[in-house]
Amino acid sequence: MSSLFKRLRPHKFALRGKVALVTGGADGIGWETTQQLHQQGCKVVIVDHNAVAAEAACNTLGQNALWVCADVTDRAAMQQAIAQAIEHFGGLDVVVANAGITPPSATLRTSRLEDFDKVMAVNVTGVLNTIHPALENLIERQGHIVVVASCAAFCPPVAGAAYMISKAAVEQLARGLKLELVPHGVTVTTAYFGLVDTQLAQATLDHDPVGQSLNQRLPAFLQKRMAPKAAGLVLVKAIQGRAPVVIAPTGWMPYAWLRGMANPLFDKLLVNDTQLKHLLLDLEQRHTNNNP
Repeated sequence: MSSLFKRLRPHKFALRGKVALVTGGADGIGWETTQQLHQQGCKVVIVDHNAVAAEAACNTLGQNALWVCADVTDRAAMQQAIAQAIEHFGGLDVVVANAGITPPSATLRTSRLEDFDKVMAVNVTGVLNTIHPALENLIERQGHIVVVASCAAFCPPVAGAAYMISKAAVEQLARGLKLELVPHGVTVTTAYFGLVDTQLAQATLDHDPVGQSLNQRLPAFLQKRMAPKAAGLVLVKAIQGRAPVVIAPTGWMPYAWLRGMANPLFDKLLVNDTQLKHLLLDLEQRHTNNNP
């Protein structure tokens, strides 16, 4: 039996000399991941829609770094970015699909459908646009993929449902890739983060009164935020171990594993939660006032 488990356990992934591409690589979790991969001896490709930030990040790293300005929603641009990375470094061993956005706080009833579409385009289709053009090279080099999902994938989808929906969808996308790439020797990590103290989280939870209210309703142990550097370390360790799943902070793990039982109960409680009803009605009224 032990020999069977040994055969099933993926080989460790040595990073020195490998080539890693990170989307959203000039800021937040992506930048921290990129730096730590570079410190481990990786050649890194920073892909970001912000050319100034991407170039500055690349210059900070110096040798064995390349920056490419590309929007993950632009399929042709991502194909070109992958081709440029392969041409520059001779191949790709790791792809980290990290780029993501959040929508403005709104209910599905009052949100602009353009905002919903944009979130899906970046958080779901953008992940596929990142990974798909790299697949043949990753298969050739027995590489590794990281899909940055979120604990939002299994949280109640209120006041920003597009984000939760997108992360639930990208979770299944990662699962599909994981299963389909097994015969080809490519491994996939699905990374679930709770609250990471990035500019994106601060804009959503600190600078928005609705986000502040929702954040305060979380249990205290789930309100704790990770530093982006810690999140980057989680991803680097996941790549090195070819981990199929990582969840951080660890306080989210029980919810992740028990969500099938927990979510129907939570939904029942939230449907009868007067405070939440008032919060959502106030949010809708705010949108009505801003868009008469």
